[in-house]
Amino acid sequence: MNDSVIRLKNVSKIYGEERLEIRALDDVSLDIEKGKIITIMGPSGSGKSTLLNILGAMDIPTSGEVIVDNVDIAKLAESKLSKYRKETIGFVFQNFYLLPNLDVIGNVLIPLVPYGIMNENRERAQMILDSVGLGDRAKSKVIKLSGGQSQRVAIARSLINNPKVILADEPTGNLDSETGKSIIELFFQFAEQEDKTIVIVTHDANVAGIVGEHPKGQNIWIKDGKISDKPTYNMYCWN
Repeated sequence: MNDSVIRLKNVSKIYGEERLEIRALDDVSLDIEKGKIITIMGPSGSGKSTLLNILGAMDIPTSGEVIVDNVDIAKLAESKLSKYRKETIGFVFQNFYLLPNLDVIGNVLIPLVPYGIMNENRERAQMILDSVGLGDRAKSKVIKLSGGQSQRVAIARSLINNPKVILADEPTGNLDSETGKSIIELFFQFAEQEDKTIVIVTHDANVAGIVGEHPKGQNIWIKDGKISDKPTYNMYCWN
């Protein structure tokens, strides 16, 4: 039985028209199984961010099907896309995007603000902070945190809605190598213990190496909008 939580069928994203068109994604088909941790790697302008934005319903494809958790999100109305983002997807960004005027637990709770925050939400936020090693920093201001701690807060925030899929855009890009490795190990923890599906866009070949050696890991390469499970270029010479 196919256990894919993400399935792309002949997905293209085209900007411009006719001779000026740019194919950010070019007839991409891809299956990602539940509980896998995936890296998407490629040179600048290869289509990585476009692919991530489409999976997160922040952009829509020009053609093709984007099926996440058995729903073709490419056909959803905007009102239902908001519900999809809230219930299915958690986002982690390279620059953290934490609000400096809030404490750590306040930042974790941000995705719930439009829906109202209840006591059980605060209890879950504290539980998640415990799981990422920041349980004792819940009331700290985020401006007092290190880069690694800030990224852990961002990961905790991505988990507050208990999403099935976590999309991470260069989550180790602003971190030193050891801290970055600890962040990837956190993703492994959630893939293994909670069956989360993790998709990581990265330029870091070391991240791909760590993920590729993990039983739940898989590396995908993208260039000129086309994907492959093997690199067809020197991945150490990207710009």
